[in-house]
Amino acid sequence: MYVIHADNSGFFRKVTKAFLAEIGVDSDGFDNGNGVLDEIGNRKVSCVITGLELADMTGEELIRQLQYSGNIMTIIAVTSSGNESRIKTLEEMGVKATIQKGGNWKEKLREYF
Repeated sequence: MYVIHADNSGFFRKVTKAFLAEIGVDSDGFDNGNGVLDEIGNRKVSCVITGLELADMTGEELIRQLQYSGNIMTIIAVTSSGNESRIKTLEEMGVKATIQKGGNWKEKLREYF
């Protein structure tokens, strides 16, 4: 299983990569959506975990482009707030889960791996 994690926070990318490695998941992190899109063109990706603010686009824009790519993968969104309307929109876009940073995010993420 290969997972891509996109987030504008270098610290959160580093912590997420370490956590995924701890549970046996191979991953790479990007701060921008274009890096993610390039990577899915080069490798079979099982899951994309994306923040909603990236260096070059929003998480929603990345999600739309991932869906248009024709690749089948699980998409998980990570947000810093529990905005119910945004979460509902993400679900309508086909996001498998929305996880809030902080608290028990590792346990929530573990449920999907």
